[in-house]
Amino acid sequence: MTSVQLDDQVLVQETLFVRTLTLNRPRQLNTLSLEMISRLSELFQAYEDDTNAKLIILKGRGRAFCAGGDLAAMHRHFLEGNLKYGENIVQKILNLTYLIATHSKPQVSIMNGIAMGAGVCISVHGKFRVATENSIFAMPENALGLFPDVGHFLSRLPGFFGEYLGLTGTRLDGAEMLACGLATHFVPSAKLSLLEKALISRAASATSSCDLAFISAIIDEYFLQQPALNEKSALHKMDVIDKCFSRPTVEDILSALEKEVTTRDANRAGDEWLASTIQSLKKASPMSLKICLRSIREGRVQAMDECLVREYRIACHVMRGQISKDFREGCRAILWDKDQKPKWKPSSLDLITEHMVDQCFSRLDGDEELKLPQRCNLPVFANAKL
Repeated sequence: MTSVQLDDQVLVQETLFVRTLTLNRPRQLNTLSLEMISRLSELFQAYEDDTNAKLIILKGRGRAFCAGGDLAAMHRHFLEGNLKYGENIVQKILNLTYLIATHSKPQVSIMNGIAMGAGVCISVHGKFRVATENSIFAMPENALGLFPDVGHFLSRLPGFFGEYLGLTGTRLDGAEMLACGLATHFVPSAKLSLLEKALISRAASATSSCDLAFISAIIDEYFLQQPALNEKSALHKMDVIDKCFSRPTVEDILSALEKEVTTRDANRAGDEWLASTIQSLKKASPMSLKICLRSIREGRVQAMDECLVREYRIACHVMRGQISKDFREGCRAILWDKDQKPKWKPSSLDLITEHMVDQCFSRLDGDEELKLPQRCNLPVFANAKL
């Protein structure tokens, strides 16, 4: 077994057939720095051509798997006048996501702890996604004036649960991740080290690097029972979620939710979940909500590469702040000054025109468009992991 220095931001352990990558910024909740993204891209590209690499394990050190991209660093560069830094980070994250989603080697993502934003993107596109009792999933970007990028997977969740998660930024635990398909397995955290040892020791028995049934059978040995959903889980509200979040606009969704409140109050059956859902929508950036809903809806009919190209366009427009400066304001209020009181402009949904949203989705000039890495001769499963 080989490994690198413990102060590296990505720890690498290599056995004969398994490559284990550990995100190593525990004090920053393993948020992805430019160095980490570049290193992960380099490693995944190398393992594509490594005939001995039959399996990749991706995990995080500390209490987080990965809390997303390093938005605080982006904001610091904004303040220093380096406006291209954020676009560069997003470009590299999207390329890494595509590389992972189309990789020919199976990946086991161990999502033990916080998994948010870009942290979800580098894990959920792996073939095997292991949640635990410590797992916390969320896509909270709308509250920061951004939008849930790399949200291709939100479009593939049951019913209109993707719209609900993307718009509200709701947190899910490990049991909920398994129930809605974000996770493929649930393993108690106390058994993770045994699981890893089993994968490493028995990988040699796999007939090929794509022996998915063999890998799944190993994980199944530690996945003993279906965890029970909390009685307050949003997954118990799928009838209301599908009814309200299927509406064509954010305004219609809010109206439908408020109508549910009125109906339930009239029946003396008030619902705390409804009030919380409405509050989350009203606190978020109106522009982000509009972008998010349209992005998820477009994702339903687009291939992975089309989604990533579209999301890069949106991210560039959002970061440049020519249509709305909500992202910079969100970073200031939530991450920098931490007054938790962002002043969104436009301040309400009715002030946002369709033309403004169209501009956020418009093509970039010439060479600015996202250029994804060329992929060829991929196994079928590499393009169908969700």
